[in-house]
Amino acid sequence: MDLSDDGQQLDPQWAEIDNNVCGILRGCREAASVAERFVRAGWMSRSSSWDAYELETSWCQVEIEPIKGSDTLLNGVLDPQRLDELAALLSRFGLQYGLELYDDSGTLIRAIGA
Repeated sequence: MDLSDDGQQLDPQWAEIDNNVCGILRGCREAASVAERFVRAGWMSRSSSWDAYELETSWCQVEIEPIKGSDTLLNGVLDPQRLDELAALLSRFGLQYGLELYDDSGTLIRAIGA
């Protein structure tokens, strides 16, 4: 997996908030292949453990980590106005997913999936 520092860094306004997005990528055991797709879409990627990656652009920073079975967890910080954009990107990659967006108090605002 090629790591990339070429993408945009997370906007500081989003770096100050707690994680507000979490989800699952179903049937996706290889976080490296997912990270590679994000890099091709212009995001930054860096290894965060043996098999997990941190993905970043100006409006989102998430970590993807495979779990037992065939799924990968996703969690991090997202500009709440861009949840649909993240979902569209995952769809474009051909991934089955479920995403949940939370407010500052930890209340679920919206859940979407494909």
